[in-house]
Amino acid sequence: MSLFETTAYAAPAGGAGGDAGLINLLFLGGFVLIFYFLLIRPQNKRRKEHQNLVTSLAKGDEIVTAGGIVGMINKVEEDFIKVQVSENVEMRIQKTAIGATLPKGTIKNLEKD
Repeated sequence: MSLFETTAYAAPAGGAGGDAGLINLLFLGGFVLIFYFLLIRPQNKRRKEHQNLVTSLAKGDEIVTAGGIVGMINKVEEDFIKVQVSENVEMRIQKTAIGATLPKGTIKNLEKD
């Protein structure tokens, strides 16, 4: 017996690896589907809803902006709207900054409190 072992043994022959490529392809397809249904599809749905909101804005609608400003629309322009936030105070805001429309009478209820 020698101090350093110099004999090398070959590994046993492996099975056919043809299914490994198919399995990897299935995993990749699964990840794509997961990303689509969890990330891409909900984001597209939200974007479409916001686009419908922006195009349906009209004079007299009560809105809240992404920054939290509440007001009533006085004039609708191509890319901007004029919003009355209090008596004699109007602001010009980009349409894309609108967060939501409010039910009619919300501003009057806010002023009572």
